[in-house]
Amino acid sequence: MARRSIVTARQERLGAELRKLRERSGVSARDAAAAVGRDQAWLSHIEAGNAAVGAERTRALAERYGVQDPALVDALAERAAERSRGWWEKYRGRMAPSALDLAELEWHASSLQSVQIVHVPGLLQTEEYMRALFGDVAAELGLYDLETVVAFRLQRREVLERDNPPTFTSIVHEAALRMRAADRKVARDQLDFLLAASDWPGVTIRVVPFDVDGFAGMGYSMLYAADRVADLDTVQVDHAHGSGFFYADEQLAKYRNRWGKVERAALDPRETRDFIHRIAREL
Repeated sequence: MARRSIVTARQERLGAELRKLRERSGVSARDAAAAVGRDQAWLSHIEAGNAAVGAERTRALAERYGVQDPALVDALAERAAERSRGWWEKYRGRMAPSALDLAELEWHASSLQSVQIVHVPGLLQTEEYMRALFGDVAAELGLYDLETVVAFRLQRREVLERDNPPTFTSIVHEAALRMRAADRKVARDQLDFLLAASDWPGVTIRVVPFDVDGFAGMGYSMLYAADRVADLDTVQVDHAHGSGFFYADEQLAKYRNRWGKVERAALDPRETRDFIHRIAREL
């Protein structure tokens, strides 16, 4: 059995889902492996994401576990059959692995829901905003050089420009719109870009103003990436050392609840456009 030298978050997730299904079914690892003609060590590597399982064996394992959700089985089998490398792989060794995992997560999502408190959403940042934001901290973040960071982040935007893009709803706090990563021109150009992006198909931008009531304790950012099968949804959260990916049932429920609270505090898209126009005029 060939073991992977690099394990991506998406591959880890497939293994974790197969393990979860097995544990729910009460089937032992030894019995599960025997059902597909392999040994327990093989299954351990599969469940850790360290080896490829293939679509046929994925379906066989799901049948052994008594999974009654055909859509989930199909989605897992399709993921197990993936062999092509995405555009982000050319940045392997040039960007942090968590950045590549984020690009892959975005690319495969059916919808994206973003909350940003102090920064403009990454997918909607202008080049000059990026340069100002990362110019002094690229090395600290384990990134090789600023040009690589900018090129990578600009290419991430292709997910919104391709045929059949995921829907993208971004809720941005007023703080992110008013803080200047550089000078007034960069800030104004960034606001203009947000206004233009709000007209893109499938893109919705909403703002939470400073004066909204009941927003205490919501000072965090998150990206909720929905799969076509809800059991495979993922939440990505930035932290001091990179990115965290969360998908346990209770975690997804928590972040869905948080999204609902932020959504209720946000202006609607029309009000948001007027609000961004007002801030831009003040610059």
